[in-house]
Amino acid sequence: MLRDVHQGFAWFVIIGNALAGVWCLAAEKVEALRTRALWWFVIAAELTIFVQVTLGVILVAGQKIQAPKFHMFYGFVAIIAIGIIYSYRAQMERYRYLLYGFGSLFIMGLGIRAMIVGGR
Repeated sequence: MLRDVHQGFAWFVIIGNALAGVWCLAAEKVEALRTRALWWFVIAAELTIFVQVTLGVILVAGQKIQAPKFHMFYGFVAIIAIGIIYSYRAQMERYRYLLYGFGSLFIMGLGIRAMIVGGR
């Protein structure tokens, strides 16, 4: 049951971060897209990573499911990537939309990669 939730929720992580990335990159060019809603969406998309990793940790620790090492690696790298993106927000203020756009797409890619190596 929880494993099915973990597998299904992966699509929210991937699609959510893809949409956030595309929206941020579009906002770099189109000023009308630079809204408060964009940042709330980015935050929501990034929070999906923490939910997904928490579900994975519960599966491994609580239900003793053996996950491929690189599957777990990609999940934790996604969390680290969020921290790095956030830590550079002040230095990259001028390129904020590009930072979050490409950062969100990178997180999406990590999610895809995690699904590929973890899929059974």
